[in-house]
Formats: sequence, structure tokens, C-alpha cells
Amino acid sequence: MLERTRRRNHTQITFVLPARHPDGEVSVVGDFNEWRPGAHPMTERPDGTRAVTVTLPVNQRHGFRYLASGGHWLDEDGADGHDGLNSLLHT
Repeated sequence: MLERTRRRNHTQITFVLPARHPDGEVSVVGDFNEWRPGAHPMTERPDGTRAVTVTLPVNQRHGFRYLASGGHWLDEDGADGHDGLNSLLHT
């Protein structure tokens, strides 16, 4: 799930995964962090979901995916689109 907060010059995107799915550590990787694993690790929230917030410029398109332990890649069902490989979001 993607939660968005739009400001004048930027948009805060909070990436959210359900509790315990998948097991282990997960990070968000995308063109906004040069696809570096671990650059935006997800942390557990009080309700058990995991999340991380990234601030991005407005009116841009970004590709991203979730990277779980063991090298497992996950897509975002609630993304703004998919390019055949990556989930896409528009800020």
C-alpha cells in the first residue's frame, strides 16, 4: 500500500506492507535511491505493518520494488502502474 502526503514542492510516500508478509527484513529500492538494497529499510509499526517514508519531488514518475530477505523481489499491487518489471508511482 502507498500512503501519500503532498506538499508544495515534494510528496511524502509511505510504503506499507502487511504484518509478517513477507517474513524477515524488507527494504524499498528504486530509482530514487539508485536501487541500493537497504537504503530504505522498512520498520515495524505498532499495528504490525511495516513501513518507510521517502520524500520525493512532485510531478515525477519513479520505478521501485520491495526487496525481502533471501533476495526475493515483491511488487506493489497498489502502484500507479507497472512497466513489466517494476512497480511505478507518480508524485
